[in-house]
Amino acid sequence: HVQLVESGGGLVQPGGSLRLSCAASGNLFSINVIRWYRPAPGYLRELVVVITSGGSTNYADSVKGRFTISRDNAKNTVYLQMNSLKSEDTASYYCNVDGRETISRVTTRRFEVWGQGTLVTVSS
Repeated sequence: HVQLVESGGGLVQPGGSLRLSCAASGNLFSINVIRWYRPAPGYLRELVVVITSGGSTNYADSVKGRFTISRDNAKNTVYLQMNSLKSEDTASYYCNVDGRETISRVTTRRFEVWGQGTLVTVSS
C-alpha cells in the first residue's frame, strides 16, 4: 500500500514562512494528482492547491502569490512553500495523493491516500 508522511508544520509569526513536505512510499507505480487541503469555516475543507503529473498548478485565491507547490518526482515528495503567512492560515494541512500502485508484476490499480496532517499555527 501507499503511505504518506507529512512534515514541516509548526508555530510561526505573521509574515513568516514554513515549508511543508509530503512524502509518498510503498508500491508506487505513478502519481497523478497531489492536493493540499485545510479545514475551512462552514465547509468540510478548502482545497489550497493542486499539482498534476504534468506540473500544472491551481491555487486557492486565498493563498495565490504566497504559497508555492513543487514536486520532486525522484523522491516522490511534494513541497508546499508558505510565505507571508497570516493568522487565517492557521490550520492542519492535509496532503492527498492519487495515482497507481503496483499489485503484481503486470497489474496496477488506482489508489487515493491521505496524509496524517501537519499543524500550522500563525501567531505572534
